Amino acid sequence: MSVNPVPEGHHTVTPYLAVDDAAAAIEFYGRAFGATEQGRMTGPDGSVAHASIQIGDSRVMLSDPYPQGSARPPKQLGGTTCVMFLYVEDTDAFYRRAVDAGATATMPPDDMFWGDRFAQVGDPFGHVWQIATHKEDLSAEEMAERGRQAMAQMS
Repeated sequence: MSVNPVPEGHHTVTPYLAVDDAAAAIEFYGRAFGATEQGRMTGPDGSVAHASIQIGDSRVMLSDPYPQGSARPPKQLGGTTCVMFLYVEDTDAFYRRAVDAGATATMPPDDMFWGDRFAQVGDPFGHVWQIATHKEDLSAEEMAERGRQAMAQMS
């Protein structure tokens, strides 16, 4: 019997978040992003030693911080070292749901030069989530020109 090297339900790249109060984060991600818990291992002290959630077709792993771990929560670092990027069916509705659940609105939905409707929120645990719906396919030339125009407006 052959074993798939990438477990069912996972993709090749799976983010792993260190979160202060991972149990509360799992509940928040359910309310804000529609995440469903796929599994949880509890440590001897009741902390979340490891958990897996599903958002859309992707898994995210997370845990409370622990001394032997290689990841630290954003609040411990004074900021996050990565941003989670979500492609969804409706950026505006997803953004509203997240904010209603307690996410901090950091960038309201807007149409971007690269063809996505895009927004950004911060979660109560210090992680940043970008939300996008792809609305328009662009050629490399169109993307380059729109990018030049957008960068010129930022100066």
